[in-house]
Amino acid sequence: MQSLTKHTLKQALKLSHRSPVAIRSFSTVNTPKSKKELSESFLDGTSSVYIEDMYNSWKKDPTSVHKSWASFFSSTDGGAAVGEAYMSPPTLGSSTATKAAPSSGASPSAVNLQSISDSMKLLLLIRAYQVRGHAIATLDPLNLEVRPEPAELKPSKYGFTEADMDRPIYVGEGLISGFLTNNAPQTTLRQVLNRLKEVYCGDIGIEYMHIQDREMCDWIRENFETFTHFTLPKEEKIKILERLSWADQFEGFLGLKYKTQKRFGLDGCESLIPGMKAMIDTAAGNGVNQIVLGMPHRGRLNVLANVVRKPLPAIFNEFNGGVISIEGEYSGTGDVKYHLGTSYDRVTADGNKVHLSLVANPSHLEAVNPVVEGKVRAKQHYANDKQHEHSLAIQMHGDASIAGQGVVYETLHLSQLENYTTGGTIHVVVNNQIGFTTNPNCSRSSMYCTDVGKTIDVPIFHVNGDNVEAVVHVCKLAAQWRQKFQRDVIIDIVCYRRHGHNETDQPKFTQPIMYDKIAKQTPVIEKYSNQLIGENVISQEHYLQMKNIIHEAYEKGYQEGMKYSPKATDWLESKWEGIKSPIEMGTTFKSGISEELIQSIGKVLYTEPKDFELHSTIKRLLKEKKEMFVKGSGFDWATAEALAFGSLLLEGNHVRLSGQDVQRGTFSHRHAVLHDQKTDATYTPLLNLSKEFNKDAAEFVASNSSLSEFAVLGFELGYSLESPKSLVLWEAQFGDFSNGAQVIIDQFISAGEAKWMRQSGLTMLLPHGYDGAGPEHSSCRLERYLQMCDSDPNKVYQAGQENITKQAQHSNWQVLNISTPANYFHALRRQVHRDFRKPLVITTPKYLLRLQQSFSNIKDFTTEGFQRLLPEATPEEINAPEKVQRLVFCSGQVYYLLAGARAQAKIKDTAIVRIEQLHPFPFDLVAEQMKLYPNAKVIWCQEEPMNMGPWNFLFPYFHSTFKSIDRPFNITYAGRPASASPAVASHSLHKLQLETFLSEALGTKISS
Repeated sequence: MQSLTKHTLKQALKLSHRSPVAIRSFSTVNTPKSKKELSESFLDGTSSVYIEDMYNSWKKDPTSVHKSWASFFSSTDGGAAVGEAYMSPPTLGSSTATKAAPSSGASPSAVNLQSISDSMKLLLLIRAYQVRGHAIATLDPLNLEVRPEPAELKPSKYGFTEADMDRPIYVGEGLISGFLTNNAPQTTLRQVLNRLKEVYCGDIGIEYMHIQDREMCDWIRENFETFTHFTLPKEEKIKILERLSWADQFEGFLGLKYKTQKRFGLDGCESLIPGMKAMIDTAAGNGVNQIVLGMPHRGRLNVLANVVRKPLPAIFNEFNGGVISIEGEYSGTGDVKYHLGTSYDRVTADGNKVHLSLVANPSHLEAVNPVVEGKVRAKQHYANDKQHEHSLAIQMHGDASIAGQGVVYETLHLSQLENYTTGGTIHVVVNNQIGFTTNPNCSRSSMYCTDVGKTIDVPIFHVNGDNVEAVVHVCKLAAQWRQKFQRDVIIDIVCYRRHGHNETDQPKFTQPIMYDKIAKQTPVIEKYSNQLIGENVISQEHYLQMKNIIHEAYEKGYQEGMKYSPKATDWLESKWEGIKSPIEMGTTFKSGISEELIQSIGKVLYTEPKDFELHSTIKRLLKEKKEMFVKGSGFDWATAEALAFGSLLLEGNHVRLSGQDVQRGTFSHRHAVLHDQKTDATYTPLLNLSKEFNKDAAEFVASNSSLSEFAVLGFELGYSLESPKSLVLWEAQFGDFSNGAQVIIDQFISAGEAKWMRQSGLTMLLPHGYDGAGPEHSSCRLERYLQMCDSDPNKVYQAGQENITKQAQHSNWQVLNISTPANYFHALRRQVHRDFRKPLVITTPKYLLRLQQSFSNIKDFTTEGFQRLLPEATPEEINAPEKVQRLVFCSGQVYYLLAGARAQAKIKDTAIVRIEQLHPFPFDLVAEQMKLYPNAKVIWCQEEPMNMGPWNFLFPYFHSTFKSIDRPFNITYAGRPASASPAVASHSLHKLQLETFLSEALGTKISS
């Protein structure tokens, strides 16, 4: 048995891999041969596990395998020779095979083996086209690259010759797709090859055989292999032509009116517009009513005008130099026109309503991908769309960027994660075969720019951009696929870029041959209009009339754009209604809560779940937590955070915490989700608020993310943009891990409101603190966030709630370095309890998480709100204010080092003040402390090196504060010396630096 199966197995496994056709063929027509026969044929291999398993299964139950194998095993067990062991079961219809064999007197078994061998070789050829047919598809409109035909696509590879082209080959009943055989038991090689080339090697190339799911592969086969080409009705062809004309004339109109301005036009890929509109029509017809688009600058204006349908006067006004953001309506810098987003409600051709949103994004290609996904996921959350059926993400890419940008991979790998999936994204690549000035062979190592999609088992449809009907066809199928399987799909529109990177660029500097070809290329609008005129679908007169109507519409929009006045954008509408812009006076509400509410939430937090085996350490922690609430003191950071979360949830505010290991917390402090030690079942205390309070609470999500910063932070930013009634947080595993998300931080979070008039209340938690751990993970690089703060240090805001609120509203974001759990609690609640939104950066502590001196009392949670500055904590233990000689300002956990050193040295003439909010700078409170200690020398103390941390940022703010109170400017720095590295590796050197700057701050000598 062993010698008979070795050479059969490898091919069996190959053919059975994902392909139902192949599985059926092996279970039906594979006749084992002798070792010599197999080695001489196209079959080879070394493993026999597959057939051994079938044999063993047959021994136990003869009905468990197909009749063909049962027949073979029965004969071989009975001692039959290998070549004669196979007997065709009745379902194979061996008479047909016998009739097809030559009448040379060959034995029936030889004839049968020849027929079976031909059938199997044909099936291998079919599979080869399913896997590699795309390699010779006619995808490039320019025909720049002629790829060699893979050997496995040649019939000769399988022993076929020209003489075999029209010889009948037995394929059985339904063993291969009906389009190849017309559902007949026999076919010819020529018939099969013609159909295979039509399906897999035409203007559409399909990659799908890498997908593990058989049903998905079957669906693609059924929709491509059985199609009867593009038999579109006349009305649809005219609609495609009309949409193509709008796209083509838009670029021509802009080129005529604005010859010297950049527009990053769609010229060369105009078929994108009818394809996108067909995709949206199809999606809307299948239940989608919300679509969020993300795309780069290439073709963005055309998509805005002809897909999203942004008013033409608004677009032309921007070209005419119109102001995007106007003082008196909204303050901000604005952005270039091909970065802007917008949203509008649209009715599709079939009468379905759909809301389209195009997300604003910078020139950092692909950075918008996770933002779009987060926004869609938030839409699904607030609409209770748990099946992800009604909100859809469409991502548009460039060929060089989808292959080159790592965030593409990071975002794709969120696609099937429970708390990040959006139910599938449609990706559309405008593949103009060049990245700025770089050819594909210099910008990627893979055959296709879309190969990254294979990592998550998604189908990839390559399509020739000059075949507009093919583009429309795959766009429709992509929408159907997404709605059916809730998985991503990629459309690669292979096209060209008619002009340079922008319309003022000279592309022949670097691509002379390509642009010689482009200069001779007939535009797709000419090709398609001539095609329809030739098919008598439309007359020349009708087509010219269509063009004139479109031109008049653009001309009208242009004229109206000359006098157009930009209006407030839609961010103030819908869920954001009532949220104030920076020039409207906002309000900050009390963030404290009652002791009764604190105790009730506490009960939910410390109560052990029933029939749940907790870890012994967790049991101890819950017991300690209960003691906090009983005593009313000793509230640690994790408990303060949970109280903030719980109180917001009960008020109807959704709370979402995301990041690496956030459920437990990097430092094992949070334990938001508990695990049963025997079953691994989970229990989340904050999900039980509704039961305890007998009222609906908003949803709480604590989600351990993938090991990504860029994509996950971008996702949470997008999530925060959808609704202000939420607290959305991203926590870095260590503060310096945020470096990996710097594009999102720099381009979106810190500047998003100024550029795009979009507010976000996203909160970033960045663990920070110099604990002797070395250069990595000591610093969150606080100085970088402070450097991006936009407030003017020369503009001093005086005391008063109105001034404080105005200062916050005029700032791009807030940066906090908090030293107590209660202040952390108030900071989180303040994010939601005011009628404007600002991003929040919090440098969260590490060793303070368990430092009892930092813990809060229950009364601290009931106060008015967040304390921007904490004055001297123990004034009764130091000299009277006028006798204080040193006033040390600091921020964060270094306070406890200062306080401890002061107590140890029994110093009485030094006051220590904590600035909890570094930005917006608390001018009024700092000035108040300086006035309180009129004779004290002012010192700034920090644990970071001199060129890092807050020192360089705060220096001009202190200068203005001194000036505002008519006090001579004099401030001294105490901290680590300037350094290239964030921290030293040597623990002894760390300790020496610590002792040195504490001594400098307190005016003491370092002990020898």
